[in-house]
Amino acid sequence: MNVSGLAYVLFTMVLAIISGGIMVYYYNPKRKERIEAPKQRMLDDDN
Repeated sequence: MNVSGLAYVLFTMVLAIISGGIMVYYYNPKRKERIEAPKQRMLDDDN
């Protein structure tokens, strides 16, 4: 494998790790209430 091929493999692995980290951060159960709050406010009646 040449240098450019190795660079592509490393870049792909870095992007996969970053994507996985974002998913773990976003779908963490501790953050559920904070994420769902705007949706619930939008659905509440204004009365």
